Amino acid sequence: MTSRPEHLPERLALLSDVQAAEYISTGLLEGRDDVPSIALNKVAEPLPGDDARLQLHRVRDLIDHVLDRFRDERPTAADAWLAPRLHETLRLTRREAAEKRLWTYLALGVAPDYVVWRHLSEPRADGSHGRVARDRFVGPHYKQTFARLWWAAELFRDGPDYRPVVVACANQDMLNSALRLDVIDHRPTALALVRLMERGVVRTGREVNGLTPAVNAAAATLMYDVLAPDVERDGQALRDWIEGAESSLPTPRNNLPEGPEEERAPEEAVERLVGHFEELFADAQVRGRTPVESE
Repeated sequence: MTSRPEHLPERLALLSDVQAAEYISTGLLEGRDDVPSIALNKVAEPLPGDDARLQLHRVRDLIDHVLDRFRDERPTAADAWLAPRLHETLRLTRREAAEKRLWTYLALGVAPDYVVWRHLSEPRADGSHGRVARDRFVGPHYKQTFARLWWAAELFRDGPDYRPVVVACANQDMLNSALRLDVIDHRPTALALVRLMERGVVRTGREVNGLTPAVNAAAATLMYDVLAPDVERDGQALRDWIEGAESSLPTPRNNLPEGPEEERAPEEAVERLVGHFEELFADAQVRGRTPVESE
């Protein structure tokens, strides 16, 4: 199985897709090879300055802990635990998080062993090796191993409260489908989807996959931000949170961390969309659902 990198510099870095291609071998994708970390860090671009957020050991310590904590469980169980803690550890702005090269470096230069552990498929019936999809290392934000978790935490958190993130990430279909939707950037929409899961209205992966397209399609004719307006985001709260990384303790392992002290989404707006989405779900096409269950 792919091992922890032997060489870990002090700071995170950037790695382009072109640079990464040299290190994404068939052996790595099958979990048989390690990443030549010294060679990789010679071509990676170290992030400048001495910002505490970007110290590599902060992320690597988190990865070491999650690998130990979930070693006897299904790897999918780690998503709900890691997403809020990765978000709180890195404390990025959305502009910084849009830098694809950072996530590529995290996957290859910091934690290729985690990527393989989390996403390696089972061996095939013909005896051939299981395989990690290449896009888990260099894919879009809704596929790449660490980008998908960070963005899930960013889009599903309610101000400083990461509890909705845990609910969303505990359902792989919600995590995989919702991140592809533009409407999920509207906080009351994201939180309303979580409420339906918490209340048992939407439970299975098939139900999630029936609901999310219906919500997205309805957004073409109904503007959710008009029907259920959010409060204006406070940029100062985010800046204060980012500056606080210098003196912050490591993200808690047993309790949820706290995000920036932004105002929460209006309760009335969230509940209005809960009711609307419940109506959409009643008419949604859900594979395997009988007509009686739809009524």
